[in-house]
Formats: sequence, structure tokens, C-alpha cells
Amino acid sequence: MSASGGTKAIVAALAANLAIAVAKFVAFIFSGSSSMLAESVHSLADSGNQGLLLLGGKKAQRAATPQHPFGYGRERYIYAFLVSIVLFSVGGMFAIYEGYEKIKHPHEITHWYWPVGVLVFAIIAETFSFRTAIKESNAIRGKQSWKEFIRRSKAPELPVVLLEDLGALVGLILALAGVSLALATGNGVWDGIGTLCIGILLIIIAIVLAAETKSLLLGESAGIEEVAKIEAAIVDGDTVTRIIHMRTLHLGPEELLVAAKVAVQHDDTAAEVAAAINAAEERIRTAVPIARVIYLEPDIYSESAAEAGGNPAKSPGGPAGH
Repeated sequence: MSASGGTKAIVAALAANLAIAVAKFVAFIFSGSSSMLAESVHSLADSGNQGLLLLGGKKAQRAATPQHPFGYGRERYIYAFLVSIVLFSVGGMFAIYEGYEKIKHPHEITHWYWPVGVLVFAIIAETFSFRTAIKESNAIRGKQSWKEFIRRSKAPELPVVLLEDLGALVGLILALAGVSLALATGNGVWDGIGTLCIGILLIIIAIVLAAETKSLLLGESAGIEEVAKIEAAIVDGDTVTRIIHMRTLHLGPEELLVAAKVAVQHDDTAAEVAAAINAAEERIRTAVPIARVIYLEPDIYSESAAEAGGNPAKSPGGPAGH
């Protein structure tokens, strides 16, 4: 997986979640806290999720085959989508069920120092993991807001780890609040309420992740900046005079397909057009290195076709579009 895949952040999150899961299970055994059980399953699910992300990154590195000529870059999107399903079912739904059962059948928390101590330890560990994910994200986020970064990122791993870590931190705070209220009031219902809130939080995060990764699976175009760079690189003002229409598609986080119909001079020879197309492809790869699959079709620009609209199927000489 490339650096932009956030491998360091994934490994940091995996190590933290495995350690936290063990600690939470021990605390649940000694205290009987449902919040601790829900948090244990949450951390275990998160550990599995990080394993899925690493597996997806490994599988995405496979070379293209005749059956899959564009490679396996979208494996990373598939495994990120699986993460959202695991987070929804194993994490969120289990926590809601456990919270409901604890509210319906509350019982007193024993050995309070176990859940409190483990939750404090878990908050510290998750904070370090979250800090690593933020640092890795800042290296590629640029001037985007966090919301824009999560919505527009073509590499799914960092947004997944960021949302998972954020959800884990908030969930730990909710669990600590539930346990504290249950201890202060002697009413185990508060522990169940905390567990229920954790489940709702995880389901919300899972839905956000599912929506974003679904969009990547369906196929997203290049970003606005990349499209502008490609457009500027294609036209040389001499042989290639304009873009008639263009489409871009991410074959994976670091692999972009570019297909465009470009206008050339009507009196250029076939050799001149071929040389201009090759030069344009080289300029595109220089401007946007992830543009690895490029198809440029030469055509003669037609004003009458342009007036017919921007549908490339009906107006082969029509205007540029994305």
C-alpha cells in the first residue's frame, strides 16, 4: 500500500485496539458492566476492520490480468465498504442490543476500579492512535476542511481510521459517563443508557462510511484540481486545439483513467496527429502522475455539432464536458 494509504495510521490503530480490547474484556469480567462489554466488542470489531484495510491494500497491489485489465486498485474500496458493514452490525447493533438488555434488566457494577481504570487507559491509547491518523491525514489533506477531506479522499483508509478513532474516543467518553453515573446513583440503568448511546454513535459513523465508500465503488471522477491540470496539459494550441469532451475515472486511489475526444487541425497529417496525441499523453502523466490509463481520440471540431449539446454520443464534435 502506498504512503497515502495511511499504513502507519492503520497499524497504530490496530495495535491500540488489540490492547484496549483485551483490557476491556478483563474489566467486563470483573465488573459486569455492559458498557465495557459493548466497548470490548467495539474494539475487537475495530481491530478486525484494520485487518481488512491492510488486506485490501495488499490485494490491490496485484498486477493486472487479462480478466481484470485495469488491475485490482478497487479492492481497497471493497474492503473499506466491508469495514462499514462490520462497524454497523458487530459494533453498533450489538451495542444497542446490549444497552437495551441492560436497561431492561439493570444490575449493579462491581469492582468499579476495573472499568474506570481501563476506560482511562483506553482513552489515552485511542488519543495516540487518533493523533497518528490526524498527522498522516494532514500530510495529504492540504487546504481541505476535515469534512471535505473525508468526502473527497480517493484513498479510503485514512477517512475510515479517522472516523473509527473519533467514534472510539467519543464512545469511551460515553462509556465512562454511563459507568460513573451508574456508580454515583447505584442504578445500573445508566450503564445501559451509555451502551445504547455507543451503539447509536457507531451506526451513524458506519452509515457515513458506507455512503462514502459506495460512491468510490460506483466510480468517482478526478478531483477539480486534477481535471484542471489534465485539461491544461492536453491542449497545446498548435495541433491539439481544444477538448471536445472528457471523462475521468478512478480505477483505484492512485490510478486514474482519462478518456477524451480532442480537436485537431483538419489539414494535419496522420503522423502529426499521432505525435501530438503522444505528446499530450506525456504532458498529462507529467501533470498528474496517477493518470496511468489514457485514451485520446482525435476529431475535427464542429460548430454545428457543438450547438446540438454536450452529449458525446449525439454530438461527436460538441463542446468540452466532464
